Amino acid sequence: MRVPLSWLREYVDLPATETGRDVQAKLVSVGLEVETVEQTGAGLKGPLVVGQVLTIEELEGFKKPIRFCTVDVGTANGTGEPQEIVCGARNFSVGDKVVVVLPGAVLPGDFAIAARKTYGKTSHGMICSTDELGMGDDGTHGIIVLPPEYEPGTDAIELLELVDEVLDIAVTPDRGYCLSMRGVARETAIAYGLPLRDPALLDVPPPNAHGYPVKVSDPFGCSNFTARTVTGLRPEARSPIWMQRRLQKAGMRTVSLAVDITNYVMLELGQPLHAYDRSRVAGTIGVRRAQQGEKLTTLDGAKRVLDSQDLVITDDRGPIGLAGVMGGADTEIADHAEDAGTTEVVIEAAHFDAIAIARTARRHKLSSEASKRFERGVDPQAAAAAAQRTVDLLVLLAGGTAEAGVTEITAPSAPRTIAMPADHPDRVAGVAYGREIVVRRLQQVGCDVYGQDELIVTVPSWRPDLAEPNDLAEEVIRLEGYENLPSTLPTPPSGRGLTDRQRLHRRIGRALAGAGYVEAPNYPFIGDAVLDQLGLEKDDARRRTVTLVNPLSDEEPALRTTLLPGLLGALRRNDGRGSHDLALFETGLVFRPTGEETKAVRLPVDRRPTDEEIAGQDAALPRQPRHAAVVLAGAREQAGWWGKGRPADWADSVEAARSIAREAGVEVTVRADRHAPWHPGRCAALYVTVDGEETLFGHAGELHPRVVKELHLPARTCAMEVEIDVLERAVDGPLQAPRISTFPVATQDVALVVAADVPAEAVEKALREGAGDLLESLRLFDVFTGEQIGEGNKSLAYALRFRAPDRTLTVEEASAARDSAVALAARRTGAVLRGA
Repeated sequence: MRVPLSWLREYVDLPATETGRDVQAKLVSVGLEVETVEQTGAGLKGPLVVGQVLTIEELEGFKKPIRFCTVDVGTANGTGEPQEIVCGARNFSVGDKVVVVLPGAVLPGDFAIAARKTYGKTSHGMICSTDELGMGDDGTHGIIVLPPEYEPGTDAIELLELVDEVLDIAVTPDRGYCLSMRGVARETAIAYGLPLRDPALLDVPPPNAHGYPVKVSDPFGCSNFTARTVTGLRPEARSPIWMQRRLQKAGMRTVSLAVDITNYVMLELGQPLHAYDRSRVAGTIGVRRAQQGEKLTTLDGAKRVLDSQDLVITDDRGPIGLAGVMGGADTEIADHAEDAGTTEVVIEAAHFDAIAIARTARRHKLSSEASKRFERGVDPQAAAAAAQRTVDLLVLLAGGTAEAGVTEITAPSAPRTIAMPADHPDRVAGVAYGREIVVRRLQQVGCDVYGQDELIVTVPSWRPDLAEPNDLAEEVIRLEGYENLPSTLPTPPSGRGLTDRQRLHRRIGRALAGAGYVEAPNYPFIGDAVLDQLGLEKDDARRRTVTLVNPLSDEEPALRTTLLPGLLGALRRNDGRGSHDLALFETGLVFRPTGEETKAVRLPVDRRPTDEEIAGQDAALPRQPRHAAVVLAGAREQAGWWGKGRPADWADSVEAARSIAREAGVEVTVRADRHAPWHPGRCAALYVTVDGEETLFGHAGELHPRVVKELHLPARTCAMEVEIDVLERAVDGPLQAPRISTFPVATQDVALVVAADVPAEAVEKALREGAGDLLESLRLFDVFTGEQIGEGNKSLAYALRFRAPDRTLTVEEASAARDSAVALAARRTGAVLRGA
């Protein structure tokens, strides 16, 4: 909501010295989010005056039309002589009143004006457009043409209200009443402790039987409908400058007088209105739900197919408007520039159901100023006053006559009351406000308050967000000042800290960060499209998702079952922006429904839920294991004077899984596998031992080329994803620190020839078991294939480190341990010592 300070002063007598920044600070203190204060006309310096065009000479021989004009500016130029000005615009004629800036003036943007020779003439000033004066778009994209009643030489800075301050307020959904000058003025008056001149306090005639016929078939969707008729409008009447400027400052474009008036009153009172050309309305105006498949062309020219839940305005022919969203083109007010302008209008001021309007606006992707207000809550009692204000302005500015008939259809309703203990705000805030302050603050926001210890509070019609005692307590607290609430840090009980689970999660994050990965948290939402791109089979468990009732995006309506889509999306974005050497990681929950979830029940709020109720809520939730994942692309080691560097490959993703497992003190077993979205020949299944059984805990490797192409990823992108919960179950007691021996190490290298299809992991496992307790570490440092070892074979070279905790090993002991390891590998895998 954009609020011009000059307009706000009409309703609250602010001190003359108060600036927009001062008002911003006050409004922020009562809970409104004022994002910016815009200085309109900043740097503007006159003379800027009204001028009348006397002559226009068309200059020939130039690439674009150029006109040499003489303009009467009165005595503003000091001589009274006509001012000679060169201008390229063509939307004005001899006799028109325009805005002229004279030499010596400075326009916004530090644009100094001086006499200068151009197109063979000397131009003494400039005829101005709205853009040049910083007024915004008025729809003409040309010179400002003023009404004829203003005298040449009149100060245009004051006339056009060019110097002002505009507060831009971000109105939250629960404060819809602040989408109006009336609502913001009320908050301003409270903040300053000043009286409010309520613009809705008007004398409104009672309804009678002579008004325009209206039939409301859905009183739930439309609880109030007021109709007024004005005839005898002058089609040529234009919106006055003061109204145009207020609309422009509020961010709205002027259209025609009747439409401008309805927009003006909406901004003033917060009540959306609509004006129908009465000559285009056929019979009774109705309010009902649309029939499925009905069609309507709205004011934006779009032909819309209606849904049975849409609330529509109708006449005898069918729909003429989407209620609370946008009117129809068939009853549009004719512009004053047309030959046959509108002379009779029917004013609609209605109150529509907020949910119905919100759903219609989203269904048709049609957000309007009216729908934004209705879906946040409009004062149902403001309709009659808004209609009267519109009628008064039409009569005043367009010479119309208000018909005596007044139509007002209202569904029965009772005032909303809330019972609240007088000390409830005290207990919520931890501050002793006392009954007097509580009552005064509630009365300031418009509530009627009765009672002593137990207050009966009648909520004002413009505050639909006040529904329970805590809402009332919030009003008291915010007006008394959030900054006055005491800050008390809780004292944690001794002996409590991070759990083992939390420590493991943190160690995993630190380990990956230490290995060069950058954490990239993502939103936990996915869609079917990315699962298709990952190449998941139809029966893959990762395709069973939890769908959200109200997703942030229609393209991602479900909760993620894997971390890879978000990480791969982050990798693609960074690669597209020039960062080609990437290593990203994320830890977080995924959501895996089992099909056994129960229906959730609403928990009570007046007491602590029982253990059974909490267990019932837990049973309604899907399984939520915690995963860790990494993605890599580009160079893993950079080239430089130290060497050539190397690209990231599948082995790096496997090593990332090993580093995670090391933080838990768990060994990982690696086996070849086929699992989407990884390359069938470069996919590793990762296993850990849980309760004596090998359990799959993730996959790593290079992504399938088809997946890389579908997701527009760098070539040979690699990824790893593991389930941390499985890793936790594999932990066997507290993590043991390694023992440090002071005795020297004995190193033995062996090269074993095995069949090409024998996994290196199987050979390594046999070597570890065969070497016994003296083996400190085992490392594969070379893989060789060639004619020397025979076709279908490969050579695996390992470095074995032996060390005893209590003595220096002899050569014989180290060799015996090595031979034992080789012997067991030979029995299990058929390995042969190379060269033997």
